[in-house]
Amino acid sequence: MTYDVETIRAQFPALSAGTAHFDGPGGTQTPRPVIEAVADALSSPLSNRGHGTTGERNAENIVTGCRQALADLLGADPAGIVFGRSATQLAYDFSRTLAKTWSPGDEVVVTRLDHDSNIRPWIQAAARAGATVRWADFDPVTGELTADDIRAVLSERTRLVAVTAASNLIGTRPRIAEISRAVHGAGALMYVDGVHHTAHSLVDVEQLGADFFTCSPYKFLGPHHGVLAARPELLETLRPDKLLASTDAVPERFELGTLPYEFLAGTRAAVDFLAGLDAHASGTRRQRLAAAFAALEGHEENLRARMDKGLSDLGGVTVHSNAADRTPTLLLTVDGRSTADASRFLSERGVHAPSGSFYAIEASRRLGLSDTGGLRVGLAPYSNTEDVERLLAGLSDFLAGRS
Repeated sequence: MTYDVETIRAQFPALSAGTAHFDGPGGTQTPRPVIEAVADALSSPLSNRGHGTTGERNAENIVTGCRQALADLLGADPAGIVFGRSATQLAYDFSRTLAKTWSPGDEVVVTRLDHDSNIRPWIQAAARAGATVRWADFDPVTGELTADDIRAVLSERTRLVAVTAASNLIGTRPRIAEISRAVHGAGALMYVDGVHHTAHSLVDVEQLGADFFTCSPYKFLGPHHGVLAARPELLETLRPDKLLASTDAVPERFELGTLPYEFLAGTRAAVDFLAGLDAHASGTRRQRLAAAFAALEGHEENLRARMDKGLSDLGGVTVHSNAADRTPTLLLTVDGRSTADASRFLSERGVHAPSGSFYAIEASRRLGLSDTGGLRVGLAPYSNTEDVERLLAGLSDFLAGRS
């Protein structure tokens, strides 16, 4: 198991600008093979999907190739991979579709830990159906959301539970497999926001027990669009609003309009890039991804440990990311100081660590940070020790009032 971060960094043209990027939870930088795949798709003959012309075949191959790549990444069936403009758009589409099956008195569960894109669509869909929304809370001290927290709000009327696989604000990774057993035991479906989780851990949707699992390729080195994975037989039972002339086949039934072929080509390249993070791994793409994510997690854990120690040594900084199992994403506040000011201070020193609640507004409020949130620092596959040292030095200067 090897991880050569400097060789990996050399594949990211944006890093030549010299910025230390801790903004990965909001979107990663893009490696050269992904950029080239997008350019190649656009510079080759390209038409609507079909089997006649070269352009039609190119489009068809891009779509099927990307479905298979994402199936390998997520441990899913390629026939259950749905493409959308974003994970937020997919949540809205599926919430409207699933709400057609709900009745007054039915219940939907959302959590205080989630990004608002896995909360608000379900609240709004429930309101239209006359269903009741029940909230699962998390512990603001430990950051933990447990299966017991979910069980406490389940009932025989629960129809769906929406839960994150990893908090984009504080990194908490709930025990999704345990939660899914409780949800399915109540006869409900589970919609899992895997956007932040997929960037840091190998996903197996069947093992997790997720009925629906979403992710966003631009969070793991790819282009901007959304992906949903579900069992094809479950998708067959759902009837979304769609154009009369559009296909009713699954998964295309849920893909409204022409797909962004160039972005799908880039996403396949991103998955292949991830599969190559361990240069010595061999076997199938899925096997190489398993080795790569093991190497990546080791690399990110080492850097996170350095950040944890450095931040504790600084003093005057509160870390709100405390769960036992979490991604390498930390939310910080600074005693008596604005984290927006800290973010600007760091930016002037070539360190990008944004401040805010990052659409996890319920979690920010539960932590006592109102809608302001804090300074979020997140690691990515290209993060290195020098980046971490620059971050810690910048925060030290900010706390000391040095200009």
